Amino acid sequence: MGDSKEPSGRIIALAGNPNVGKSTVFNALTGLRQHTGNWAGKTVTNAQGTCRFQGKDYLLMDLPGCISLLSRTAEERAAQEFLCSGKADAVIVVCDATSLERSLSLVLQVLEITSKTVVCVNLLDEAQRKGVQVDLERLSQILGVPVVGCAARSGKGLSELMSAATEEWDGDAALPIRYPQEVESAVDRLLPLVRQQKGELSARWVCLRLLEGEKVLPEPDSRVESLLEEIWKERSPQDFSDAIAAALAERARDLARRNVTGLEHGYSARDRRLDRIFTGKWTAFPVMGVLLLLILWLTMVGANVPSQLLSQGFSWLGEELRDLFAAGNVPTWLTGIVLDGAYTTLSWVVAVMLPPMAIFFPLFTLLEDLGYLPRMAYNLDRCFQSCGACGKQALTTCMGFGCNAAGVVGCRIIDSPRERLIALLTNSFTPCNGRLPLLVTMIALFFGAAGAAGGALEALFLAGLMVLSFGMTLTASRILSKTLLRGIPSSFALELPPYRRPQVGKVLARSVLDRTLYVLGRAAAVAAPAGVVIWCMGNLMWEGESMLAHCSGFLDPFARLFGLDGVILLAFLLALPANELVLPLLLMTYLAQGSLVEMNDLTALYALLTQNGWTWVTALCVMVFSMFHWPCSTTCWTIWKETKSLRWTVLSFFLPTVFGLGICFLIATAARWFGVG
Repeated sequence: MGDSKEPSGRIIALAGNPNVGKSTVFNALTGLRQHTGNWAGKTVTNAQGTCRFQGKDYLLMDLPGCISLLSRTAEERAAQEFLCSGKADAVIVVCDATSLERSLSLVLQVLEITSKTVVCVNLLDEAQRKGVQVDLERLSQILGVPVVGCAARSGKGLSELMSAATEEWDGDAALPIRYPQEVESAVDRLLPLVRQQKGELSARWVCLRLLEGEKVLPEPDSRVESLLEEIWKERSPQDFSDAIAAALAERARDLARRNVTGLEHGYSARDRRLDRIFTGKWTAFPVMGVLLLLILWLTMVGANVPSQLLSQGFSWLGEELRDLFAAGNVPTWLTGIVLDGAYTTLSWVVAVMLPPMAIFFPLFTLLEDLGYLPRMAYNLDRCFQSCGACGKQALTTCMGFGCNAAGVVGCRIIDSPRERLIALLTNSFTPCNGRLPLLVTMIALFFGAAGAAGGALEALFLAGLMVLSFGMTLTASRILSKTLLRGIPSSFALELPPYRRPQVGKVLARSVLDRTLYVLGRAAAVAAPAGVVIWCMGNLMWEGESMLAHCSGFLDPFARLFGLDGVILLAFLLALPANELVLPLLLMTYLAQGSLVEMNDLTALYALLTQNGWTWVTALCVMVFSMFHWPCSTTCWTIWKETKSLRWTVLSFFLPTVFGLGICFLIATAARWFGVG
């Protein structure tokens, strides 16, 4: 939008409810000139980007999406604190033209903090299709701030929006709302004292939050506290909170009623028809199951070819590096550590993890962009609530199918700290794509059959494992909610967004850059050091045997109790950096090789396993333990980063392991009793 390199130094914040197109506005204004991180001291993600307009660069801060600024969630606190800090030169509040009343409540709260506000009425194209019209000029006159209409998907109105946000103004917005007399009187009494400490910026906002009992002043003031105690003798903080919330809702309703027409058309007929399918009593769960199986099938089938190509490419590069090391007379032990250890392990992780994630995450994000994921949370809310958890855990559970670390990060969407912890601790009960190759291989070797019927049987077996995974997630959630994390399950407000045509290009960019590469980078960071340890254990000899053989022999008696053997248990332990390493570690130990090996011939693999005592019972126990064991190191690190608690990280490590060993013990004991397998 301009050619000058001159930076302006101005900061523009973007605020808005979820599902109003705030991210679309942000992406349209910044393009790919953006990066993500965490707010200081919080686990809430923020995005920053540069927007060039009329020859100047502006820094756009994408505040977390929130329903209000009443500090109930980490997202609301982060947004509130940034707005109150005064760092933003202007604030753009993105609203949904099809549901303006909901968005106006947030607009009114932002106006109480700063008058340097621009209201962006987005999704005008959808509103037009539904026959909804917004009187932008009249709304601007009432609020006393610019109101700009946009259709961010097509880029309509974005230049006008930036023009309004970057122009200088004196901040003469009208008083956004008058509260009941008892609230206004209390605010008037507090204002002189608060202004001495807070200044003019958001003193009124601070007074309102103080009346509600919130600690918003950086340093307690004895005079303010004494005055509050005097005020609360007549009305409690809860009374003030209820009065303020009711006044906000009524004012937003009045503004919408006076400035919006066509709302009588209501929810679109198309959306109602789709909801009868996706949220219907008899169709919701079958449709969810079909969609999940379709995504898993596409992920597994689609990842085969790119995984093989990546593996071949890494193998070729490895040989070239080996020739280079030989030409440079690099010591054999150093070649082994670098190439056979670190490089081979890292290439295994990338070749196996990258293709499934590059398929799964875009498919998952497409469902999110379509508007289906909130409906999935709605469908599963009753299941999770009956276990003392939150319906939003359904979304994080589904994210776990792609990567448990991503599922853990996704738990930020859960408002209640107690329920967020339950979701964090149980996410590893969901088998990520790193475990799927082992599950599929075991099913094909020991439970498959030839022909189309065999393929259907394998798919049905895998579906049964997914159902078992979901059942164990609910069981663990219920146990936690009745013991360590007691509490009443909270209800959550979930507005079902309209079905929208997904923006495929932006979906691909967001899912690949923000999710796939982020998770892969964390996995790669721990895979290379783990490869060095694995190589050393495979090549350090003692009494004629490698350390791998000694360790597996030590673990064997314990592992036999659970239908496994020492080699299997050791492979799972050494595969802590990435679950994809279990199968090659098994082959490496059984074949007594000094480095990771790959065996693509299923017949030869079946012969090798049966020669080492495997039966269908062993395979079943391996699959169960693959689904329910400690999280990978990337997930453990992510849990620690999210909780900052060693206690919860350790519990997340042992909780699924206890479940897995318990189920394996029952299977192995039953097999011994009946003399099968």
